[in-house]
Order: sequence, then structure tokens, then C-alpha cells
Amino acid sequence: MTFEYAPAPESRAVVDIAPSYGLFIDGEFTEAADGKVFKTVSPSTEEVLSEVALAGKDDVDRAVKAARKAFEKWSALPGSERAKYLFRIARIIQERSRELAVLETLDNGKPIKETRDADLPLVAAHFFYYAGWADKLDHAGYGANPRPLGVAGQVIPWNFPLLMLAWKIAPALATGNTVVLKPAETTPLSALFFADICRQAGLPRGVVNILPGYGDTGAALVNHPDVNKVAFTGSTAVGKAIARSVAGTDKKVTLELGGKGANIVFDDAPIDQAVEGIVTGIFFNQGQVCCAGSRLLVQESIQDELLDALKRRLSTLRLGDPLDKNTDIGAINSAEQLARITALAETGEAEGAERWSAPCELPSSGYWFAPTLFTNVTQAHTVARDEIFGPVLSVLSFRTPDEAVAKANNTQYGLSAGIWTEKGSRILAVANKLRAGVVWANTFNKFDPTSPFGGYKESGYGREGGRHGLEAYLDV
Repeated sequence: MTFEYAPAPESRAVVDIAPSYGLFIDGEFTEAADGKVFKTVSPSTEEVLSEVALAGKDDVDRAVKAARKAFEKWSALPGSERAKYLFRIARIIQERSRELAVLETLDNGKPIKETRDADLPLVAAHFFYYAGWADKLDHAGYGANPRPLGVAGQVIPWNFPLLMLAWKIAPALATGNTVVLKPAETTPLSALFFADICRQAGLPRGVVNILPGYGDTGAALVNHPDVNKVAFTGSTAVGKAIARSVAGTDKKVTLELGGKGANIVFDDAPIDQAVEGIVTGIFFNQGQVCCAGSRLLVQESIQDELLDALKRRLSTLRLGDPLDKNTDIGAINSAEQLARITALAETGEAEGAERWSAPCELPSSGYWFAPTLFTNVTQAHTVARDEIFGPVLSVLSFRTPDEAVAKANNTQYGLSAGIWTEKGSRILAVANKLRAGVVWANTFNKFDPTSPFGGYKESGYGREGGRHGLEAYLDV
């Protein structure tokens, strides 16, 4: 017998969203200088969650001044004192993790089991990890007494709003810098809740400032003459614009940009395990992941068997209410992103690739896209080259390890890759030839604060996480 599906919704009551939020500057919530506001919407229902102040140029200037003033005292604190604040923040995040997970799911659209089981534990772990580094910077490998840079201007994307905040803010504070952070316009709420956590932790005023806004807010922050360090995660196009705008200045820059990760499955791979890894690689967070395994390279001899198993598995994925603990596939983050995914999928069909989508009912409101894969794909197809940033997998085949490596590296990106095989020697041999910042073996999308993350080529430069992640915030 088969059991009927029973919904298991997480309660919305655990999070109290105010009708409006201000900018967080110098330890206080404040209106934008010009009084402008914008609305943030829940992607799964299209309901307005809150109204948020929109930071303009004057607000950026105010926030940078506050960060500059706070820098003197903050950077002069012993590392062990700065660590106490980071430990406190980490513990408060753990205490409020259920509330933050529900908030993130409402504002971003990803399933609650991802925010609850992946995002929030990692957010806390990053603050714990960098708290541990704060009094050990002399031993980080960057010489004795490395100095902080000053004010860090940080711009983060909407796909992992709170996790990207942690990746940026934790190492910046541990090394003695102060921060002005711009969250993405579609997901500002968790950053504003984090501002409240900073107050709860007693963080000195001005050390962290949060400025919600659109691209022009980010541009004003990046171009501000008193910002010493720029950290950006987002699209390659915007990353290139940032690199051009800071060229010729003495600003230190790290860019973590797009990707088109290859997930390589050899004929000796455990099929069921590989299928789970493929699903995690491209359908986690609806495929809205820079390092998603969006190109499946499968050895010819097992292609049919693997695709049959993969289609069976995709047919069991549950798409729907992200607050339901059984949901596997949540909503696409915005109407704009859904339109982009839809257009690229249509291009794939028009160019002759064969499209297959998992049979599932799409809700009547919100932004949804069924898990989709393309077969009969060549390296010339748009769906094999462009970053789709959605739940769309392109399948290519190969015969030899050399061909797999050549196809995997045939991209302008170089952020991530996966290898599936029983042979450790093959893992090492292939991994050494892949031009990707992160290579997973018999797993995918595993993150850890102790491990550096970043890309080659058009996937950006610099590393976040681990000891390596400290360098971007130190004068070495």
C-alpha cells in the first residue's frame, strides 16, 4: 500500500515581520534620506511581506562615515575581544535559527528544509569559525601582526541571503574591519534581522551597517572613495562592471561570480548515489546556485541507465509550498528570474535539444518552474554554455576521461565540478586537470567554513572561507 501525502507546514507564527523597515546605519534603524521605499514580495505567493527603505547616495555616504568612525576603536580591540562579539552573534543565530529559517523561506522561496538544515547551521558555523581566528591572525600565514584594511563594502545576492552575509561579515569583523553591506533587493529581510542580532549582541555602533537597495545603491557603495575593500557575489556581468570601476584605485577586490559546473559520472560510479548527487547538484535551491552542477557529463556506456534512474527520481520530487517540510523544490526567486529561465529553456528547445520536465502541478500564484533536463545537448548549445540559474540540467556524454576533462573545462567559467567514480586514483587524476575552484568527489554542494571557496576565469577571483578567506580582509 502507499500512504497518502500529508502536508507538514512550518508555522509562520515563529517570525514577526514588521510592516516596514529602515536602513541600519550607526547602530540605528533610520529612514532613507530621500524617503524612498520599496516592497519585498514572497516568491511563492506574491504577497507583499514588508516595505523597506531604499538607500541612496547620501545614505551610502552616511553609512561609510559611520563605519570609518567605528573602525578606529574596533580595529584597536584585541582579537580576543572581537571574538567575543562574533561568538555572541553565532549563538544568537543558533537561538533564533527557526525564526530566521522561516523568514528566509518566506522572502527567498527556497524550501524550509534547506534553510533549516543547510543555510542556518552554516551561517552560525561561519561566525563560530572566524571568531576562533580573531586572536590567531599572527598564525594565519600572512606574517606577524597583519593589519585590517578599513571599511569593507559588501554586495550580496538573493540566492543565499543570510549565508552570503555570513561569508562576508564574519571574516571582515574577525580581522578588525568594519562593514557596509547591501543585501539583494528581492531578499533584504534576513539582513535587517541580522542588524537586530548585532544590536542584541551589543556590537559597537557603526561596525556593521545594512543598506537595502537596487543596483545603483551597490554601485554607489563600490565607488565610494572611502571604501577600502569591495566584496561581491553575483552575476559575471556585474562583477566585470565592478572590476572596471575599481581599476586604478587602491581598493582590494574579491569577486565570486557565475558558474556552469560539470558533474562527471564515470561508468563505475554507484548509480543511485550519483543520481542523488546530480539532484543535489542542480535542484538544490531550485538550481539558483553559482556552483550548481548544471552540466551532467555521463560516460556513454551508462547513459541510458543513469537517465532512466534520474527521471524516476525527478518524478518523486515534491514541488510546492516552501514552508511545507516535505517540499523539495520551492519557488523561483522573482518574476524576472523566472522569465530568464523560461527564455533559456525555450532557446534549448529551439536549438534542437530534447526537453523533459518532471510531471508536477505548478501552483496558481507565485513563480514556479518544473525540474527539467535536456538531452541530445552539444557543447555548442546555449543551455550547455550559459548559466541558466534555475532547475535545468544539460546532459552531455563522453567516452574517455580525457574527453570528460576537455568538455568539463570547455567553459568560460571555473567555479565547481563533481566527479563520481569508485576509483580514488581516478578522482585525483581528473580533479588535478579540472579548472575549477572547488571539486567534489562522490558528493556535491557540500560547504564548510574551514574550506576555501571561489573560482577561476569568469567565475571571479579571491577565496572565501577557511584560512584563505582571511587574506581578502588583511593588508598582507
